[in-house]
Amino acid sequence: MGIVKRLDYLYTIIGSILVALSYNLFLLPSQLAAGGISGVSTILNELFQVEPFIVQSVINIPIFIAGWMVLGRDFSLKTIVATFLIPFVIFLTDDFVDNGIHNPLLGAIYGGILLGLGLGLVYRGNGSTGGTATLAQIVKKYTGLSSGFCQLIVDAVVVAASAFVFDFELALYALISIYVTSKVIDFVQLHTGDNKLVFIITEEERTVTQLIYDSVERGVTKVSSFGSYSHAEKALLFSVMEQKEAIYFKQVISRAEPESFVIFLNASDIIGRGFSKSKRYDSNQNE
Repeated sequence: MGIVKRLDYLYTIIGSILVALSYNLFLLPSQLAAGGISGVSTILNELFQVEPFIVQSVINIPIFIAGWMVLGRDFSLKTIVATFLIPFVIFLTDDFVDNGIHNPLLGAIYGGILLGLGLGLVYRGNGSTGGTATLAQIVKKYTGLSSGFCQLIVDAVVVAASAFVFDFELALYALISIYVTSKVIDFVQLHTGDNKLVFIITEEERTVTQLIYDSVERGVTKVSSFGSYSHAEKALLFSVMEQKEAIYFKQVISRAEPESFVIFLNASDIIGRGFSKSKRYDSNQNE
């Protein structure tokens, strides 16, 4: 087994443990059914006092078998670790529930953060937690609907059911948890930070390019463009900067070239040569 595969399994194992802890420390004590099989187990625990690890095992095993048959062996091998490890850890940490967070707002925020960290690590390890994620893939294969849309439908049904089992307020807190989880997953998977993608449309290409070099020492890529109305040729320049560099550059270009049209966008992830400032690259290397 190669180093990359070993790292994938490590990510999946650590992520699965965090997912289970988020459930027993935050979501279940706060009575938050934040979508998925864990949300179903929270509802059934409230209605029938069924142990959550039993519910998750009973639901996940047939889904796993269906995924193995429909989606193939490769998909299922990446799923099996999390599918069985999460209920097992929930069983081992069952005593944590009584000492967990019972405040729904804190449960939604911190439960969402921990759940997002766990799921993000599992996804970085090219794994899956099974459950509704596997169901979404199966539905996608036969209906053509996107897996994200299928997942959204399942989560919406679970949250709506929780509004009747618990109350409407807790259902709203569950939505907060789902939102926080999605943002943390993006952060873990894409290393989302404070980097900015800066677009500049200008008639003063050389001046603006020099401003970028002099003020933040970043490379620049040029694309020739034409105004749709005037048909005048203008340079479209773009450069990637750290947040503090973008703030400083905004001040510089506002003073030096106020006529230039500048757009600052968040950059989720940046890979490849040219961005790290441990080495300086000229504009050709940045393109």
